[in-house]
Amino acid sequence: MLDIISLGTVSIDLYYKGDTLTHQDGRFELAIGGKYYADHFYQGLGGGGANVAMGLKAAGLNVGLIAKIGNNPFKDMIKSALNNANIHHEEYCDIEKDYINISSVLLDPKGEKTIINYRTPHQHVMTCAADFQKLDNTKAIYMANLSKVPLNERIDILSYAKKKGIMVFANLNVTDCRRPIEQILHFVRHVDVTIINSHEYADMIKVPFQSIDFHKDIVKKYSLFNEDDVLVVTDGRKGSYAYHGGKVYHEKAAEVHEVVDTTGAGDAYTAAFIASYLKVKDIEQSMQAGSKYAVKILSKIGAN
Repeated sequence: MLDIISLGTVSIDLYYKGDTLTHQDGRFELAIGGKYYADHFYQGLGGGGANVAMGLKAAGLNVGLIAKIGNNPFKDMIKSALNNANIHHEEYCDIEKDYINISSVLLDPKGEKTIINYRTPHQHVMTCAADFQKLDNTKAIYMANLSKVPLNERIDILSYAKKKGIMVFANLNVTDCRRPIEQILHFVRHVDVTIINSHEYADMIKVPFQSIDFHKDIVKKYSLFNEDDVLVVTDGRKGSYAYHGGKVYHEKAAEVHEVVDTTGAGDAYTAAFIASYLKVKDIEQSMQAGSKYAVKILSKIGAN
């Protein structure tokens, strides 16, 4: 029996950092037709599903990963990384001939990133009863950002998990958060713990970000989430907030000596929060774990 299965994407991330990658006012300034030489290069595993799976494993859980892996030159790199991390994937991941997921990540001197991603469109996670039965061997699932997978298919997966008594953690992507509220409600009612960032929450409730006071009980004010479930909202340097049973929790962002790369910090927080919550069911302790692990990822190049 697995502790948790992470459902999401897995990719190869290619990182570039150097003085020739000029930037100003929060944007890289690269000339059309230009050629640039990076001083630093790093290749690593990425994708929301894989990043969280790696973090969960680092916390000592028995973890599976459901994701698409393309039958291309990156396949062996991905499988090798998952094998080295002892993440169960052989029986869960589908090898698909025409699938590819790759990102180029440009880093500025402060570790802020610009990501160029290509992912094969119109993907499906589960297409038959045997696919759904992969969830029967786990205590919990985490559904990462699956923007290319139809919403109704993701809801079917969550519904199946809930009927089996499996605890559900989930993230919503930007596209989902901009959907009509009725569609969002249909998704979150199948989720025990929802983890999103503050701007996504503002998009979700259709309210200007600047007008939201996250120190107040936003669940009660905006009536989107059930008070019996847990909503976690991350807000960068301002820390994170959680809402449950009419109570508001706030955790300051842990201090980081030097930000090397911001890629994967949100996934790191999510992984550590989930791992702690599954062990102790304590929201404050889990927020602290999330904050500490995010700092660890911020201090190195790579998303996990």
